Amino acid sequence: MPVESIPKFTEPAAKLWATIPAETKKLLLANVWCGSCRHSVTITNFTGAVKAGDLLLVGLCAECRGDVARLIEME
Repeated sequence: MPVESIPKFTEPAAKLWATIPAETKKLLLANVWCGSCRHSVTITNFTGAVKAGDLLLVGLCAECRGDVARLIEME
């Protein structure tokens, strides 16, 4: 994986992300709602942070390059 494609995460977010199985990560990243495209897209160039105990990914739509976000509720 090239360095420029490695996501930037806060330390707590990286720890949460590490607990998610690889196959589940793929599904989560490929199922993000884009308000501009009006359907599910893949998130790219994303960063990760913890908000209220959940993992928040913020990045760009793979199709229109608009802003998208994915909240992953952590149990």
